[in-house]
Amino acid sequence: MKSDSVSRRGFLAKSVGGAAAFQIIRPELVRGFADQKLKAGLVGCGGRGTQAMENILTGAPNVEITALADIFEDRMESSIRRTKNLRPELSDRFKVEPDHRFVGFDAYKKLIASDIDIVMLATHPAYRPMHFEAAVEAGKHVFCEKPFGTDATGVHRFMAAAKKSVEKKLTVKSGAQRRSHPAYLAEYKKLKDGGYGDILHMNAYWEGGPVLNFRNNPLFPGGKRNPAWADMEFQSRNWYSFVWICGDQIVEQHLHNIDVCNWFMGTHPVEVVASGGAAWRPREEEYGNIYDHISADFVYPNGVHMSSYCRQYQGPGIAQNVSERIVGSKGVLHMTNPNNPVNPYVQEHTDMMNSILGKGPYINESMAVAESTLTCIMGREAAYSGRKITWDMMMNSQQSLLPKVFDMKASFPPTPLPVPGVYKFV
Repeated sequence: MKSDSVSRRGFLAKSVGGAAAFQIIRPELVRGFADQKLKAGLVGCGGRGTQAMENILTGAPNVEITALADIFEDRMESSIRRTKNLRPELSDRFKVEPDHRFVGFDAYKKLIASDIDIVMLATHPAYRPMHFEAAVEAGKHVFCEKPFGTDATGVHRFMAAAKKSVEKKLTVKSGAQRRSHPAYLAEYKKLKDGGYGDILHMNAYWEGGPVLNFRNNPLFPGGKRNPAWADMEFQSRNWYSFVWICGDQIVEQHLHNIDVCNWFMGTHPVEVVASGGAAWRPREEEYGNIYDHISADFVYPNGVHMSSYCRQYQGPGIAQNVSERIVGSKGVLHMTNPNNPVNPYVQEHTDMMNSILGKGPYINESMAVAESTLTCIMGREAAYSGRKITWDMMMNSQQSLLPKVFDMKASFPPTPLPVPGVYKFV
């Protein structure tokens, strides 16, 4: 359906002055004039989603936040309080009325159906495919936090929607913020211009501490499960401990580094062998069923290997390293997400807005980061199973980790910690 704003641009373009003024605008991407106020809605009001609201309000001065959605009302209320306490030039554009605050598993549908232009997806990763699919079907531009799913079936679903988003000329900006980091962009250009020669080998590292949602959390009495919670609520509030909802560290966190390697290589690996386990995480229900370390050897179509290592250990003196290293025939590129006057978490929203308004290059990162997500899942499945896993196996996989029923009172016992040789890849 053609909007009134597109019709006005079509009329103005018929005049000489109008044609000159609108040459840089992409009519198929933008809903109005280049200075039009746009409305955004956030799905997922946790820490990352709340930060993303501040980032878009900072990086896109023409955006207002007009709708929120979350499965937990208390988390939404906390997000509202934090955002209202931002400096006035930001908080004044937070305009979410009570009838645009949607709670529950179907809240995302109500938000997408509201009068918004941009959908920001920052829920638990398991829900990303269904939320992205709905946003694309509705013709919305999307800011999509990584990863783009936690199992093969979900990422396949995301990829199908990604193709539609390109056909519809929708802007899709991912939360892989290194793609908007000036230092990474400069090194990427140097690599593509031949400054490092041919890529011979790559390393990806994320060695850090554990993410424990139940620590120092008043909702967890004594750091333990609230006895009033059924499995679904417990796992949703303690989401980083369960593979179905977070994907494990290699998917949820280490994706940043693996995505850089795929980006610089220009494609995804074709096979991987990996190992891992839970060396530190206790076998208690709060710690769930994910590994605390995975080491993987990925192979790209041209035979280049990428060595990936991620771990989440706790304790004094534990080594920390979050970086990517690319060995070229003319030099070595080592990136550590360096500080820069330009905040990439803000810049990614500026880039997104410029794409939507036609003021910058068209951006749609949906397929690229979906491939990085599937790369990470491929590494996880290789570590869990002990098998060599290929890209073709992942594309043909029927794996689905989602619960059959989405209800806070649902019983959903977690699967056991994977044991290589026993765990079955499907």
